[in-house]
Amino acid sequence: MNKIENEVAVIKTSEGEMVLSFWPDVAPKTVENFKKLAKQGFYDGTAFHRVVKGFMIQGGDPLTKDPGAEHSWGTGDPGYKIKAEFNDRPHVRGVISMARSQNPDSAGCQFFICLGDAKFLDRQYTTFGQLTKGDEVLGRIGDVPTVSGGGGERSKPTKRMNVESIRIVAVP
Repeated sequence: MNKIENEVAVIKTSEGEMVLSFWPDVAPKTVENFKKLAKQGFYDGTAFHRVVKGFMIQGGDPLTKDPGAEHSWGTGDPGYKIKAEFNDRPHVRGVISMARSQNPDSAGCQFFICLGDAKFLDRQYTTFGQLTKGDEVLGRIGDVPTVSGGGGERSKPTKRMNVESIRIVAVP
C-alpha cells in the first residue's frame, strides 16, 4: 500500500470527530488538493455554513472563519480552481464530495458530506472519500436547527457548527 492510500482525514468539529478515508483511485487530484489544504491548516476554524436536512452538510469556506463576513459565506475559495474528476462512486450517506458553482471545474476548497442518498448529483460532482467513523457526529450536525439564508433556502444553522481542525493522519 502506498503512502497516499493509507492516510485519513480526522475532522474535529464542535459536535465531535469524524474520520474520512480517501478514494485516490477515482479522484487523485481532488484528494491531493484536500490533503494539501488540510495540512496547511486552511480548514481550521471554518464552519459547516450550509446544512440541508436529509441532504448534506457543506463546509470548507475560508470566509466562515470571520463571523462578520457571514453575508459572503459560501463564496470563498483558496485562490484557484481544480478540474472536476467525476466518477462512478455514488452520493450516499457519509460520502464527501466537492462543492462547486455552475461551472463543473469551479471547485477549490468547499466540500459537502451527504446525509442521505443524492443520486441526482452522481457523475456531476466529484466524490472523493467516505466517512469511516463518526456517523453520529454527521447526524448531529445534520440535525441542527436551520433558518432561511440569503437565497431563501432553509440551510443556515442557528448555531455555529465549527470545524476546529482537519488533520491528515497515517493509518497502519
